[in-house]
This record gives sequence, C-alpha cells and structure tokens, in this order.
Amino acid sequence: MTTAEQYEQNEQYDLAYEEYKKELARHPGDLQTMERLAHLAMMLNKHDEAADYYCKILEKDMTNTLCYEQLMDIYVDKDKYKYYIYRGNLHSVEQKYEQAINDYKKALSNTDNETETVMTRFTIANLYAQIGNTNRAIDEYLKTLDYEETTPDVFIKLADLYVKEDIIPSAIDILERAKKRFNSTDINEKLARLYLKNNQPEKAKEITQDELFKIKCMLECNEDVYDKLCTIEPNYKSNPDFYALKAQYFYMQNEYDKALECVEKYNELNRNSALVYQMRALIYENKNDDYNAHLNWGKYNLVRGNKDIAVNEFLNAYQLNGEDIELMNTLAVLLEETGEKHHAIEFWEKISKVEPTNKKAIAKLAEFRANIGDIKMQCDYLETLYEMDKNNVSVIKKLAQLYEKLGNKALCTEYYKKYLYLVPNASDYETIKSKISKYDKLSSIVVKEEEGLLDKVMRIFNKQ
Repeated sequence: MTTAEQYEQNEQYDLAYEEYKKELARHPGDLQTMERLAHLAMMLNKHDEAADYYCKILEKDMTNTLCYEQLMDIYVDKDKYKYYIYRGNLHSVEQKYEQAINDYKKALSNTDNETETVMTRFTIANLYAQIGNTNRAIDEYLKTLDYEETTPDVFIKLADLYVKEDIIPSAIDILERAKKRFNSTDINEKLARLYLKNNQPEKAKEITQDELFKIKCMLECNEDVYDKLCTIEPNYKSNPDFYALKAQYFYMQNEYDKALECVEKYNELNRNSALVYQMRALIYENKNDDYNAHLNWGKYNLVRGNKDIAVNEFLNAYQLNGEDIELMNTLAVLLEETGEKHHAIEFWEKISKVEPTNKKAIAKLAEFRANIGDIKMQCDYLETLYEMDKNNVSVIKKLAQLYEKLGNKALCTEYYKKYLYLVPNASDYETIKSKISKYDKLSSIVVKEEEGLLDKVMRIFNKQ
C-alpha cells in the first residue's frame, strides 16, 4: 500500500495502479483500495475497469453518490441505457423520486433487452408504490407479466397492491397466474390466505402446506378438528397460533370458558396482541358479559391506535362498573390524550375519592387548579401531597411560591426553610435565604406592633 501511494505521489500512475491491484488481491473487500483503483482507472482511461470498481463499491455502499456520478460520466456517450439507470439511481438515493422515475423511463427507451426492461419496469413500479401512486404502480407491474424474465416477486408485489386497494379478486387472479408459472411455496401460501380472506376455505385448504393454517381452513369449512388439534399439540406447545386455533374451535362449539383458557395461553406467548383482546371481547359477548366485552374492545382498539373508539368502549364499560380504579385511570389518561381535559378531571376526582392517597390523581387535580387560576385549591391539593411525602422538594418549593403569591408570609417562610433544609446546594439558595430573612423581619415587626397595641389596651383597662 505504501509503495502504491509513493508511485501515485510521483505521478507514476500505471505503476501505482498495478500495486493497488496487488493490494486488492490481498484484501478483496477493502473499499479504500477500490476507490483508489477506480480513480486511477479513470485517469488512465481504463473506463471499463473503472466501471467495474465503481459497481463493486456500490455493492457495499449503495448510497455512494460519487460512484453514480462517475458511472454517468463513463456511459453518457457510450451506453444511454446505463447512463439513465445510474442517473435514476442517483436521484433515488437523493430521494428525488419523480426525477428518478423519468430517468428510468428514458432508460427503457434505450434498450431492447428483455431482462433490462423487466428490471427497469419493476423499479419504476416500486417507486410509484413508494410515492403512493398505486394505480401507476399496478400499470407498470402489469406490463412486465408476459415477459419470460419476470420473477415471482413481480406477481407478489402486484397482488399486495391489489390487496392494499381491497381488490381481492384481482389479487387472487394474479397469484393464480403466478402459481401456474412458478413452483413457489411463497406464492401458494399467499394465495391460500387470500382464498380464505375471500371466503373460499376449500381452495385454501387444498394448496396450503402450513399445518396450522390448514386446520384454520378446516374450521371455516365446519369440519371437526378436535382430534387433529390433540394429535399435533405436543409439537406446537410454544406456538401462540396453535392456541388461537384451539380457542376458535372451542368458541365455535360454544365452550366459552375453555376458549378463554386457550386465549390466556396465547397471551402468555404473545403479550399485548390485539388478537387477544378481540378474542376475549367476542367470547364475553357470547357469554352476555357486556362489561368485559366493552373493556376488551376498548383494549383492542387502543392497541390498534384507535383512541376515540377505545374511549367510547371504556365509557360503556364504566357505565356498567363504576368502581374499577384501573379503568378510571385508563379513561383519565386517554381523555387527556384526546384533548378532553375537563372530562379527564372528572375521572381524576373520582379516583381521588375512591383512593384518597392516589398521588397521581391529586397531582393532576392540583395541575388543573393551577391552569384555571385557582391558587387556593391548588395549595390544598399540594398540602395533601406534602402530607403523603414530606420530602417531595418540588411540592415543598411550589407551596412556598404559592403562599408567597397569596401573601401568607408565615407559611411561605416555613416551606422555603423546609426546601433549603432538604436541598442545601440549591442553585437559588441565596435568593431564597434572602426572602426568608426579609419575611422573618416583617413578621418580627408585626409581632412587636401587636404587642405594643396590647400593652396600650391593658393600661386602659387597668386605669378603669
């Protein structure tokens, strides 16, 4: 490497080039060496070799914009197809997707090669899908289907887009065409799941090789699968999908307690899954347990991010059981998150009445009173928090500041002293100490004035 660098410094580029090649043979994956070789190859007009090195660099670093620019320079007059491909790649890396699509379309007009055509249309389709232009993406995928070089990925991507648009029959049609053309397990399994989604469980059962999915199809065909479930259970004790199937079987047999047991097994293996709450909700509905049904529909929607629907379900559950503290806490938090501050406070108040020592509820109530300017009530709530935790420095300091606003110098001083006792290294120590001294002096003056007044009154009474 040192020899190569020395040759390069002496402008002996041919010799440097050969030394770098030896270095690359010793360390085939070294990016720095490949970059030097590519650069020297360009200087020596070895453009084909330079292109090879730039392509190898891109295999390791697809975001290297310099490589794309150099490849564009190499092919601008030599190969228009490659020129536009690399320009499109550069624009893709720069996230200029519309410009990239235009470049790839220009590349298409400069090739008759079927492999290049399929690859480029596939790339264009992917970009259209990426920018949300689903219809144009579908058009591009469709244009590649009849080429011999088309891969299974094209059919799968196209089917996925039809599913996204909720055009299930078209997705099935595409995968059926793919099934005839390719011997692909992925295509068969994807098609099986679409058959089931399209209420064609018999067809799904015929082509799937997935044992659990086959049982699911059998369930949808109203076949008795109990013996089969018992037979395969030892092999699937750690698989949550097995217990989901077993729960479905018992649910369909109206054995709801057994179904719930299976749901709990599923939950042990796959915590906080939306499916757990959905299964529980359906089971409780059939058990006529409306409270637990609403509660689980709420949790189901919460996991799926549907907060407004979740709030409605939880409110319905609350109407049926107004003593569930956990539910009240959930509602209070959710109502806050959805912007219903006043409604949330109602629940924090209810929680504080049921659990007078609930610190979070008291803190929320204090915060609410602060927001509406009710300092007196804010103090009352903070005093309650202080009684629960007499070392809470933030509460103590806040109380001192509030009593200062209210003009209660005695309590202000008392809490400031407690604060400094607990936080002797406070950044505002001197400021607070000065306030304490000032208020103590004022208090002393007031006491002396009161004592003087009392003496005068007593002398008057003594004279009488």
